[in-house]
Amino acid sequence: MAKDIKKVVLAYSGGLDTSIILKWLQETYDCEVVTFTADLGQGEELEPARKKAEMFGIKDIRIEDLREEFVRDFVFPMFRANAVYEGVYLLGTSIARPLIAKRLVEIAQETGADAISHGATGKGNDQVRFELTANALDPAIKVIAPWREWDLRSRTQLLAYAERNQIPIAKDKRGEAPFSVDANLLHTSSEGMVLEDPAVPAPDYVAQRTVDPEKAPNEPEIITIGYEKGDPVSVNGVKLSPAALLTKLNELGGKHGVGRLDLVENRFVGMKSRGLYETPGGTIMLVAHRGIESITLDRGEAHLKDELMPKYAELIYNGFWFAPEREMLQALIDKSQQFVTGEVTVKLYKGSASVIARTSPYSLYSMDLVTFEEGAVAYDHKDAEGFIRLNGLRLKTYAARNKKARG
Repeated sequence: MAKDIKKVVLAYSGGLDTSIILKWLQETYDCEVVTFTADLGQGEELEPARKKAEMFGIKDIRIEDLREEFVRDFVFPMFRANAVYEGVYLLGTSIARPLIAKRLVEIAQETGADAISHGATGKGNDQVRFELTANALDPAIKVIAPWREWDLRSRTQLLAYAERNQIPIAKDKRGEAPFSVDANLLHTSSEGMVLEDPAVPAPDYVAQRTVDPEKAPNEPEIITIGYEKGDPVSVNGVKLSPAALLTKLNELGGKHGVGRLDLVENRFVGMKSRGLYETPGGTIMLVAHRGIESITLDRGEAHLKDELMPKYAELIYNGFWFAPEREMLQALIDKSQQFVTGEVTVKLYKGSASVIARTSPYSLYSMDLVTFEEGAVAYDHKDAEGFIRLNGLRLKTYAARNKKARG
């Protein structure tokens, strides 16, 4: 197998694990390695990753700013669906993986690489997401998953391997790390170590992106979000690019403690895991999008979307972004958004984001129909009598049968 691999494209963060993987690939496969580092808005300086890759003798080092593509082509389509996994999780990690894997495959095709490689562990969901994406985009590409191949089974063994191979080890990586963090422009997720026991509250210091709601400002902040065809396009009247808009909402939400979630989720691979997730901007977007949909979607559209949403969210969580069924659902969702245009006013206050007003040139809300005053020529109160009688017919029949059966 090793002899078949001449060049590998590695998803490379520059951290300890992927640095060890880089060296391991060179040793095990005796192959050329191309490193790929994606800037998805994780908030870290990425140039150190370049320096580290150069230290390993890597000639082809790719560092790409994918923030706009990430939000425009992945986050926004997902939010048109109001996608929430298991009722609460806004899929911040899940939606980033297909983009990273897509670029891995594209770079492999550009450079003539035989394989791609990732640092996802054998216990997690990410290995599935990376590899299902690769399967969907290039069925011939090989995938190397070191965590499923090597004999390094513990943090101690990883550190020993790093020291043997003169791989720099950050001081906070020695001993037990308090928790691990994955971040992008949509969210941060903190898992492991101090968070592993779901019976123990998460320590205050775990939060990365939001203030403690109890310590948030004592005065609420009112913001207005503009929408066009289901996507947010402005904040407080200022037009912004997708990535700039999400960045702005993150700042506003983070300041008010919006979007914290302590979650125990069901992983696709079969186990439960606990984490602290922070999605301030995404939480505001979800609330605001539902607000504008409430006046622009017909009841049938809205209810059908809500019925399909759990399936759509599960597909993304499980790594099927590029599967035909997700694309079919996306076409339906996007069709529903043609009149989802207008403005939503949201109040941010101590951990909450609440819609307080909404307006649209395509609103289906009729003041004439709902008013308690005289009006609504198209609505005759007497019509309700027949409507109720017909809907109650089966209930009367059911009740009569049950009464007869009881004697």
